[in-house]
Amino acid sequence: MGRGFHLVSNGRMSFEEMAAAAKEADFLHLREPGKSARELSEGIELLLKQGVLPEKIIVNDRVDVAMAKGVHGVQLGYRSLSVAEVKRVWPNVRTGCSVHSLGEAEAAAACGADWLIYGHIFSTNSKAGVPPRGLAELALIGERVPVPVPVIAIGGMTPGRIAEVMEAGAAGIAVMSGIWEAADPAAEVRKYQEVLKGMR
Repeated sequence: MGRGFHLVSNGRMSFEEMAAAAKEADFLHLREPGKSARELSEGIELLLKQGVLPEKIIVNDRVDVAMAKGVHGVQLGYRSLSVAEVKRVWPNVRTGCSVHSLGEAEAAAACGADWLIYGHIFSTNSKAGVPPRGLAELALIGERVPVPVPVIAIGGMTPGRIAEVMEAGAAGIAVMSGIWEAADPAAEVRKYQEVLKGMR
């Protein structure tokens, strides 16, 4: 669970715009902090009607919306419920956790996270002014976290950087700006997927 290409929404695209690109990705993370539960719910309904598979949809933070819509995939951050809390109440929900250090990664894995998103690895527009974490700790996390828990790299990902990220131990990548800033987001996802498929 969790391996492959994770497309992360940026809070500015319509759900209609997301749908075409989401079909090309392995997972779509709905990172929409400005939207209400109702707006998210209606957006998920639209994505499903557009043919996005429910198992591809991961809702950031809002476990209630994910469960209500039957997508059963959530991504937790520092403002969210903890992995342990979610797993205690909803043991079968697929739960990812965003981490920024080896300690956070080990703790999340110990609490039952199904995958980890670690970064940002390289400089990125969405984290302007914040120093990137680089590949060294990514490699260390890959060594120290139990093998069944895939580590997904995020931050400044381009098709040309995929090889070094995967060689450092990542099981996949997550991309936001690199897709939504492209003229054709769906075509851009396909570029990343072609590189990833060559490494699987």
